[in-house]
Amino acid sequence: MARPLRCANPVTKHSKHHSTSSIRGRRGAVRIGFIALADCAPLLVADALGLFAKHDVQVELHREVGWATIREKILYRQIDAAHAVTGLGLSLRLGLGGAACRTIAPFIFNLHGNAITLSMDLWRRGVRDAASLGKLIRSNPQRLITLGIVARTSTHNFMMRRWLQSGGINPDRDVRLVVLPPTQMVGSLAAGLIDGYCVGEPWNSAAVTRGIGWCPVTSEDLMPGHPEKVLLTTEDYAEEHPAEIRAVIRALYEACQFCDRMDNRARVVEILLSSGHVRADRDVLKLSLIGPFDDGTSRRRAAENFHIFHRGDANAPSRAKAEWLLGEFIAHGLIPAEAREQAREEVLRCCTPELFHDALSSPAPASASKPTKSKAQAALQPALA
Repeated sequence: MARPLRCANPVTKHSKHHSTSSIRGRRGAVRIGFIALADCAPLLVADALGLFAKHDVQVELHREVGWATIREKILYRQIDAAHAVTGLGLSLRLGLGGAACRTIAPFIFNLHGNAITLSMDLWRRGVRDAASLGKLIRSNPQRLITLGIVARTSTHNFMMRRWLQSGGINPDRDVRLVVLPPTQMVGSLAAGLIDGYCVGEPWNSAAVTRGIGWCPVTSEDLMPGHPEKVLLTTEDYAEEHPAEIRAVIRALYEACQFCDRMDNRARVVEILLSSGHVRADRDVLKLSLIGPFDDGTSRRRAAENFHIFHRGDANAPSRAKAEWLLGEFIAHGLIPAEAREQAREEVLRCCTPELFHDALSSPAPASASKPTKSKAQAALQPALA
């Protein structure tokens, strides 16, 4: 396995089709890529409420289509940082599936946020949990069940595999796992191309409200407390732009505080909708952010812990979280035995709690203490606890 290398030279041309910008054309702006999911809320909230301006940093937001695109744009420096699945940093440092890159993850956006959705056809055939799915698979071996995940190195893969294993299903032999972008999950389920998937919101609730899917399990049920999305950047960028990356961390920290308060969640939904990035109905977004969460089986549950944006020291990288991630990579066969020692070193290099704590201990510039806000921003801005 290749040792981590410096990231590739910058590529100057950007994809206009998938990239959008909240602050266009400003010299020195931090280019941050993201996928339009409910858990990108802190990024859009920080932008909408003027928190980046408060901390004197210019930011361009680039909406991307999938995690493979985020990976390539970090690697080739078409973006400076990203809202990324937790495992992407370790994957890049180890060069899994391509070139290696010295990435770091100095901030965690959220805990939880995912669910497994299965087709209503499986429900009609008696599937209620992993055990009954296993029974169906054994009784009908000629039909291969196909399930979608968003990336091999994401918590979605770990969650799907653990759930299948709990029902006596071998995820490498008894089913087929395919990688799809989050936005393609619902359409693929509706077309019968897949039988289910694990994804973040709003794409579970979208299937439930259309009557084509149901959710047997959520992150909170299967992997309580797991870190979900991180702010991913590179050692190079953090060394070359220390003030900017620390300012982004401070702004996101405030945004996560805002997003975690249930009395702010209605405003979070409106910010997601008004951004133009998250293309889901208001009622669909509310299901996981405000609740009650509808799992498609006439059962509703409180949504307070579906997304955890700040509580329980959620935003801080830590050795314990890094070791949990490494354990998942090993458990699911992503790291061969001979590479485990290198992987242990790299996951700890990727985890940078010192940068997180240093950023929070650095005061915002005095000149930025009273940012200029538009009328729309002012209308949305309540006091941050």
